[in-house]
Amino acid sequence: MKISKILALLLVVFSCFVLIACGDSTKKEKSETEKIILEAQKMDFDELCRKAIEESNGKKFYGVGNSSRGKKALPKFIEYLQTLNPSYTMDFDWQQPKNNKIFDQLTTDGRKEVGTFAMTLIQDGNQIQSKMVNTGVLDRFIPKEWAKANKIDINDYEGFLPLQTLNKVFMYNNTGNKVFDNCWDFVAQGEHGLYMDIDSEIVGKNFLYMLTQEKYATYLKDAYQVLPASEKAYFDTTINALAQDAVDLGLGPNGKYALAWIKLWVESYNAQTDDGPICNTLVQKSATDKFGLLVYSKLRSIEETAEVSKNNITIAAYQQGESLYNNVTYQGIGGYGYCHYLFVTDNSPLPWTACAFIAYMTIINEGAADDAGKIAGFSAWGADMGGYSSNPDLAALNEAVYKHKTAGGLEFDCKNDRGYEWWTTTGKLVLEDPEYCAEVAFTVGSWIELLTKYKPA
Repeated sequence: MKISKILALLLVVFSCFVLIACGDSTKKEKSETEKIILEAQKMDFDELCRKAIEESNGKKFYGVGNSSRGKKALPKFIEYLQTLNPSYTMDFDWQQPKNNKIFDQLTTDGRKEVGTFAMTLIQDGNQIQSKMVNTGVLDRFIPKEWAKANKIDINDYEGFLPLQTLNKVFMYNNTGNKVFDNCWDFVAQGEHGLYMDIDSEIVGKNFLYMLTQEKYATYLKDAYQVLPASEKAYFDTTINALAQDAVDLGLGPNGKYALAWIKLWVESYNAQTDDGPICNTLVQKSATDKFGLLVYSKLRSIEETAEVSKNNITIAAYQQGESLYNNVTYQGIGGYGYCHYLFVTDNSPLPWTACAFIAYMTIINEGAADDAGKIAGFSAWGADMGGYSSNPDLAALNEAVYKHKTAGGLEFDCKNDRGYEWWTTTGKLVLEDPEYCAEVAFTVGSWIELLTKYKPA
């Protein structure tokens, strides 16, 4: 059976599912944690901290997250609380489940009357929406100061609370003569980029979902348009063959370009289990002409040797000046941006403390900087390129303090982070939208699943 026929069948099933889902308008009463959150969102930071001290003094705090650095932020948070009450103590444990197990762990813990985990730092907007928020496992808390910095009304804000945006960027080994100056170069005939398998890290699948949003599909179309005719000819077959699929999936006018890029990428990438080994491969002198799409900050841990150097890496989107053709700079998407989101568990054993810790990581507090000028709440993440605080004031201060000095941008151009504003404009970073990902997870997602099923060995 052709993929297009299978797709048509899936769309019929999906339509039935939507009709059934729309019929359920049940609205549950607010939980005790949600009631606390409503109070906490009206409080100033120090007022909230005093509630946390009263609740958790002498107790143990359990957190779980996709980032291990929560265990670096927690001791600083405790130190801050001790400035308000020197006798305050709190033990803590921070867990980082692997292989996407965090959702199972939180779901299981969520069945208890009182859970083990007080809060979470979690990624993958699609699964967060469908498995955590829609099911009532996690509750959103928006700190008062964060809302003020972002100039939003908490009562009107409908999004999640991001701690930071992270980016995965296209980078390639530059020890050879090959130059990748168009995002279509990464799916050209014979190319095999290093990439975490989309079943190993689901945010990689969200990246593919987002490419079908018209804004990013247009980026792909525009990049295709500046290719030489000889290169266009290779892609035309796939683009034209997927025009009807784009219509069937309800995509915009440029949807066929997105589907073509996705198909060629899925069928060609060299699946890896983690971004660390990808980075370790690309920086080697012997990795000539290899490339990957990986977390930018992985470059932080590379140590210079005779055979390994960060100078062997070019960040594709950073290329400026004369190109291989048409005298243009790098064209098309430079990478993918996704968020680490902060939530309080609905059955949190320490909801006030969870709210205070979340506020601590996302707001600027003048009393919370150490002698080195580090911003205490965000300092566990702030020193690396590729991580951008969701608080614009904190992000600006973090850029001034860290990006060139600590990250190493003065010595290695690949570590000279151009910053969030550059990446989301000139760098054409594809940004995760949880709502859109959840919306197309069945339609576009099923289409991608068929690609992986028939992926060449």
